[in-house]
Amino acid sequence: MSKSASRPAAAPTNLLALAEEASAAAEAILSDATASLHARLWKDDRIDTEAFEREQHAAHGLAWLATYTAGVRQLTAYAARLGDAGRLGPAEEALVRIGLGEYLAQIFSGIPMSQTEILRLSALGLSSERVNARMNASVRELIESGTAPETRARFILLSDAQDGSELTGPANLDDTLEAMREAMRRFADERVTPHAHEWHLANEYIPLETMNEMSALGVFALTIPETYDGLGLGKESMCVVSEELSRAWIGVGSLGTRSEIAAELIQHGGTEAQKKRWLPKIASGEVLPTAVFTEPNTGSDLASLRTRAVREGNVYKVYGNKTWITHPVRADLMTLLVRTDPDEPGYRGLSMLLAPKPRGTDADPFPARGMSGTEIEVIGYRGMKEFEIAFDGFEVPAENLLGGVEGQGFKQLMQTFESARIQTAARAVGVARSALDLAQRYARERIQFGKPILSFPRVADKIALMAAEVTIARELTYHAAREKDSGRRCDLEAGMAKLLAARVAWASADNAVQIHGGNGFALESPVSRVLCDARILSIFEGAAEIQAQVIARRLLDGTN
Repeated sequence: MSKSASRPAAAPTNLLALAEEASAAAEAILSDATASLHARLWKDDRIDTEAFEREQHAAHGLAWLATYTAGVRQLTAYAARLGDAGRLGPAEEALVRIGLGEYLAQIFSGIPMSQTEILRLSALGLSSERVNARMNASVRELIESGTAPETRARFILLSDAQDGSELTGPANLDDTLEAMREAMRRFADERVTPHAHEWHLANEYIPLETMNEMSALGVFALTIPETYDGLGLGKESMCVVSEELSRAWIGVGSLGTRSEIAAELIQHGGTEAQKKRWLPKIASGEVLPTAVFTEPNTGSDLASLRTRAVREGNVYKVYGNKTWITHPVRADLMTLLVRTDPDEPGYRGLSMLLAPKPRGTDADPFPARGMSGTEIEVIGYRGMKEFEIAFDGFEVPAENLLGGVEGQGFKQLMQTFESARIQTAARAVGVARSALDLAQRYARERIQFGKPILSFPRVADKIALMAAEVTIARELTYHAAREKDSGRRCDLEAGMAKLLAARVAWASADNAVQIHGGNGFALESPVSRVLCDARILSIFEGAAEIQAQVIARRLLDGTN
């Protein structure tokens, strides 16, 4: 046992001082690394594209370093807020120490970008001497005490005496958001959790009754302005709702995503007539939208999009194929990204159509002329169903061109990326918390060798580290939402929140299955569903590699 780890826990004020100094050290390392990589990748006053691709490991590593640094900063801010509110108790302090100690240790020793790819600071051009110079006494103290077995054991002991999972719940919500959180938690516990695994195993649609109840709770109206019959709340409310519902089941937590995307597209890009026609119906749940953007063989390369819309009189006729379309059968409205100008290369020829369609059924999924589809069977993220859709002369009224001007589709879509990634991060936090809940419960109840398996250090350590990472991911996500609500550009914060939260969800689910042992591998076990659901999070809304690419370019282009 180290001398530091054997001492009594430091007072909260000391923890906050250590955290501030350690955050500054991490930010200094990030600044050093950014400058070093900038010198390697810039040529003629711009990023050298070939060099950037050649140095992809380092560039993406910079994105992960920035994400970890932001995580340390936001965990520090979280501790300060708890301290100001008189809520930084022994359990919370232990949790913060574990999170700071582990992330600082990884920053200085190696950050896992995936299971097999580790970012070392030397890859960013930093010598060991330079790195050691940044490792101040506070960093050393937090690494030593935060990674000590005694600290994890203390957290487990303290958190096990209460609902430990609540330590990873949102903090500092105002009265409106706290009331909303409680309402969503009750709904999820009573109406979703008891049925989620049954729905998953049967690959059934989420019942319309459940969706109607969500509508009554305001799930689809959250950020739509009151002028259009919405609740007029900010993106932080979206995080609260998405997290609590996804904690019960990501399928239910994701229902609001399509409404959020469609509403934001219409709110920021639509004509006044389009806003008045569609936003109240989306807010009430009368109209269920779906996003129809992705195409086979294009993925994230939207500039190569080929689905075309040909203007013929008062209608556009759509031809082409889309894939990975979520919940299209029961949707009433498609936000459909198409190429309206085949002579205009790349993004400039793209437009967004608000394409109405009749609701379908399993027996007749697409009862519309010029439209057909095939279900894509998936291992998780069920409840809405995924489809590949073919368009062959499908008609959309010309008045439904979003904004009334062709060629604005990509720009309009880009305006939704910040919100979409924040919302995906919130869903990931909910999934991670679900995994943590299941792991804690099982570890308390499972008796082996005459005692609960929670009493074994390797099991307890997993849970303590899961709780710390979930807290970091949640704080990063809510910070991004608050930045968005303030009106500031937050693509960097949103991207980092999504990048980290998706990995935390997968790691938490994987650890939860490990704690369950063979029982976790059984289809009948809810944790097996959580594992399947978690896996998609680092793929959609920008795969982790694409997300790291975007973050790295922002860090290096001098505009952040």
